[in-house]
Amino acid sequence: MISRDLAAELARAGLQWRPAAGDRFVIPQPELTGEVFTLSEMTIEAHEFPTGTVLGFNGTTEWALDSVAQEDALWLPREDQLRELLGGTFVRLESVERDGERTWVVTTARAPGAEEHFTAATAADAYAHAALALVRAAVGASGD
Repeated sequence: MISRDLAAELARAGLQWRPAAGDRFVIPQPELTGEVFTLSEMTIEAHEFPTGTVLGFNGTTEWALDSVAQEDALWLPREDQLRELLGGTFVRLESVERDGERTWVVTTARAPGAEEHFTAATAADAYAHAALALVRAAVGASGD
């Protein structure tokens, strides 16, 4: 799972979240630090309203929380979701060992012969860094 900081960076860069079953998220409030929630038809559902998406907590008696607006939650994309986001730019994922330390390298190419490499301690973080570069490039290109 990627860190909250990296997830926040992706959100600030413009990554859009369309809540679906299996998605993980946190609610950035001090009293909920360390709590990771998972969308599920049984316990937490995304409800679409004209005013926006609300994440409803079904029957969660231990929490004084009935629902939270989507914009008040922080999505923690999974490795497979990040890989899917990379789409055709994804070239490969490699595990590399250097000086006894294992790192992961995601290679992307937005143009032929223009490979970029993103290295992190976990495969999910390497994918997240690659996705961040892609989102920033897309947002920058649409903002010109």
